[in-house]
Amino acid sequence: MTTQSRPRVLIVGGGFGGLYAARALRRSDVDVTVLERGTSHVFQPLLYQCATGLVSEGSISSPLRHLLRRQKNAHVALGEATTVDPGARVVTASRFDGSTYEFAYDYLVVAAGMQQSYHGHDEYIQHAPGMKTLDDALTVRRKLIAAFEMAEALSTAEERRPWLTFAVAGGGPTGVELAGQIRELATRALADEFRSIDPGEARVLLLHGDDRVLPSFDRKLSAAAQKTLDTVGVETHLGVHVTDVTGTDVETTSKAEPKTVTRYDTRTVLWTAGVEAVPFARQLAEALGVEQDRSGRIAVESDLSVPGHRNVWVVGDLMSYQDLAGVAEVAMQGGRHVGSLIATDSSDPTASRQAFRYRDFGTAAYISRGHALVQAGPLRMSGFLGWVSWGVIHIAFLSGARNRVGTLINWAATLATGSRRERAITFGDPETARRPYR
Repeated sequence: MTTQSRPRVLIVGGGFGGLYAARALRRSDVDVTVLERGTSHVFQPLLYQCATGLVSEGSISSPLRHLLRRQKNAHVALGEATTVDPGARVVTASRFDGSTYEFAYDYLVVAAGMQQSYHGHDEYIQHAPGMKTLDDALTVRRKLIAAFEMAEALSTAEERRPWLTFAVAGGGPTGVELAGQIRELATRALADEFRSIDPGEARVLLLHGDDRVLPSFDRKLSAAAQKTLDTVGVETHLGVHVTDVTGTDVETTSKAEPKTVTRYDTRTVLWTAGVEAVPFARQLAEALGVEQDRSGRIAVESDLSVPGHRNVWVVGDLMSYQDLAGVAEVAMQGGRHVGSLIATDSSDPTASRQAFRYRDFGTAAYISRGHALVQAGPLRMSGFLGWVSWGVIHIAFLSGARNRVGTLINWAATLATGSRRERAITFGDPETARRPYR
């Protein structure tokens, strides 16, 4: 694996934070190991487009080994970090087959990210997939396409109605983007492909606990997004919490008195309402003797190191620092910053450490074709200009020239023809695929 003659850097997680930390060390005299439970770096901001057939899973993911192939001091290991011993400086990980192995380190960078949170109701996951992984995206795609196919096969409007009703829990960027794309899928790509149903009749419910969608955006931008959602036909229900999910319906309860309970008949519930730390974060916090916030994030010092542990850093979604949002740009800049600190420290341990300074290049959200929001400092854009800017930003952040070109081609083809070719569905595994429906 790695030699012990040079400082050993272990990076847990191959997302934006982990990848950028590794790349920042490419010219350093250290041995870098990136430990990731999957084989690929996934561009999570476009998972919803994979779920709705606009892009393929290959267009938004790149093998970590390929991305780091020219970095001779970098090694990629497939495994999931489970425990850490800060005294011995060892992380134990589970392999794909369930066996374990250990990684010694001199510097530890934790960029393990977050997972979908069901707020104490993990039983919802069987009926309401999230939007954090490729598996989530492909599961959502299967549910969406299957719902239209089921509706086509039923003979009465009453039978079809729950299959043509789609509920999205969470009105943040992912929920808004997903809801808008379901309507676009129904009204554009599928419009002329069915004979018994009109896909345009699909009802999309956006269920959100706040008093407005996209609460992290400026109120005027949020209002612009709401207007676009209304125009494309998304039904927005604000000030409600999802309080039950079954295979045939979803229940909401209003936050305000008298706590009105409403149930919607639907066969498709999609979950984007919050995130929480991955399991390793709790063990890490306990081992290091530090606290986690309500979502499981770990507070860090100004240089992003864990208090009391100068050789351990937390970056990306898992870090809690100056109320920074869990977005890709924060992870990228944080990973790059920590990588540069390790590069300096490994050659000059006495050097002072610079504090992390986040440069806000903006956040963006796609609402529908020709409509997106971009917010960067005092700059506010919406409508067509925001849409173009959104596209430029996302293409720039995609990993690999091939993915950038492929995604551009897919977008252009969809704009030109209205079709979406990435609609193949899978059954999850060969055993399920062989099993009769009933």
